[in-house]
Amino acid sequence: MSTAKKFVGQTAVYGLTTIVQRLLSAILTPLYTRAYLPKVYSIFSTMFSYASIIQAVLSFGMETTFFRYLNKYADKKQQVYNNGFWAIIIITGFFLLITLPFTHAIAGLIKIGNDTPQGDFETYIKYFIGILVLDAWCVIPFAKLRADGRPMRYGVIKVVNIVVTVILNLVLIFGIPYLIAHHLSGWQWYSQWYRQGWVGYVFVSNLVASVITLVMLLPELRKISLQVDGDMFKEMLVYSWPMLVANLSYIVNENLDKILLGKLLPVNISEHEVGVYSACARISIFLSLFNQAFRMGAEPFFFSHAKNKNAGHTYARIMDYFVITMCVMFVAVIANIEILKHYVNNRSYWVGLDVVPPLLFGYVSLGIYMNLSVWYKLSDQTKYGLYISGIGAIITIIINVIFIPRYSYMASAWASLIAYASMMILSYIWGQKNYPIPYNLKKNLAYIIASIILVVLSFVVFKRNLFIGNILLILFLGVTFFSERKGIKSILSRK
Repeated sequence: MSTAKKFVGQTAVYGLTTIVQRLLSAILTPLYTRAYLPKVYSIFSTMFSYASIIQAVLSFGMETTFFRYLNKYADKKQQVYNNGFWAIIIITGFFLLITLPFTHAIAGLIKIGNDTPQGDFETYIKYFIGILVLDAWCVIPFAKLRADGRPMRYGVIKVVNIVVTVILNLVLIFGIPYLIAHHLSGWQWYSQWYRQGWVGYVFVSNLVASVITLVMLLPELRKISLQVDGDMFKEMLVYSWPMLVANLSYIVNENLDKILLGKLLPVNISEHEVGVYSACARISIFLSLFNQAFRMGAEPFFFSHAKNKNAGHTYARIMDYFVITMCVMFVAVIANIEILKHYVNNRSYWVGLDVVPPLLFGYVSLGIYMNLSVWYKLSDQTKYGLYISGIGAIITIIINVIFIPRYSYMASAWASLIAYASMMILSYIWGQKNYPIPYNLKKNLAYIIASIILVVLSFVVFKRNLFIGNILLILFLGVTFFSERKGIKSILSRK
C-alpha cells in the first residue's frame, strides 16, 4: 500500500469516528438555540470557552509529546506511557487545590450580565472542575489507543460519550418538562426539584458522560504503573511545555473572543451578542470537523514516517490534497449557507451570519498551519510553536480589545482570521528555513485565492443566492477534478 494511501486510510477511520461523534453532537446546537434565548446560550458558550483554555493547561501538550517519545524511545514505550499519565495527574491535582476552595471568587470573575445568580455560576464551576479533571485523565489513554492502532475502540468510547451527553440533554431539557406539563408518570416528583430553563442541566450531562468515559478506559488505565523514568520525565516536560503554550495560544484564539465580548460590551447587550456569535460560529463546524479528523490521523502518521527517505515529499503531497479539500469545503459551506443557517433553528440568531465567511477562512488557515507545524515537532524545535501561537494570541487579544467596543462580534470573527493567517505564514517562513519541505506554494496559493474569490462572489456579490452559489461550487469542483485527475488516479490505483 502506498504511503499516501495509507495516510488517507488512517485519516478516514478517525474521520468517520469524528463525523459520527460530531453529527451526534451537532444535534445539540439546534436544541440549545431552540430551548434558550441568546443571553442564556451565552452562559453555555462562555463556560465552555473558559473550560477549553483550562483543558489545554491540564493536558500540558502531553498528547503530542507522547507520540514524539514513542517514536524517539521505541524500546521504552511503557515508561513513556507512565510518564505522560503521571505528569497529567500531578497537574490536575494542583489544579484541584487552587480551584475547589475558591469557586465563589472564580464565579465573580467570569460571570457576565446581571441575570444569572452568583450561586448558579458557582455550581457551574464545580461541574466544570469535575469535567476538566476527568477529561484530562483520559488524554494519555486515548493517545495510547491511537498509537496502538486501535481506532475502533477509540471511536466506540468517543461515540458513547456523545450519545450519553445527547440523551441526557434530551431528557433533562425536553423530556422532564414534557412529563410535568402533561402530568405523566412521576411528574409531581420531578416538579419538586426541576428548574425550567436552567442551563446547568447541559453541564450535568457532560459530567456524567465524562465519568462513563473514564470507566470505559479502565483497561488502559490498569496498564499504568508507578515506574517513572526520571530523566525521560524531565526531558518530556522540556519538550512539552512549549507545546502547552502553543496549544494554549490556539485555544485562546478559539475562545477568548467570546470571553472578551462578554466583558467589553455594555451589560445590557453582552449576553445577547455572545449568544448570537457563538451560535453562528457553530456553522463553521464542518471545516473544524475536517481539521480535527486530519489531526487525529496526521500526528501519529507524521512521527512514524519521519525517518523515511521521501518523508518531505510525502508531507508536501499531503499538503496539496489537504488545501484542495479545505478550499472546496470553504466554497461549499458558503454556497449553501441559506440551508445551513437552519442548523441554528432560531431566527433571532441569524443576524450574525456575516461572521461565517471570515471564521471559515480562519479554519482554512488553521488547518494549513496544523499541517505545516510538522517541521518543529519533528525537529524538536517546539519553541517555534510557542512563538507562532503566542504571536497569534497577541493578535487576537489586540484586535478584540480595540475593535469589539465598536464592531462587536464582527471584530472577533476578523481577529480569528487574521491571527490564524499570520500563524500560517510565519510557520511556512520559519519552517522552510529550519526544516525545508518541498511544498507546492504556487499551486496551493492558487486554490486558496480561487476559493476566496468564489466565496466573495457567492456571499457578497450574489447575496447568498443558493442557485448561483452552487453553480460556482460545481465549476470549482470540475476544474479541481480536471487539474488533479492524474494524482487522484495514482492514489486510488496503488496497492
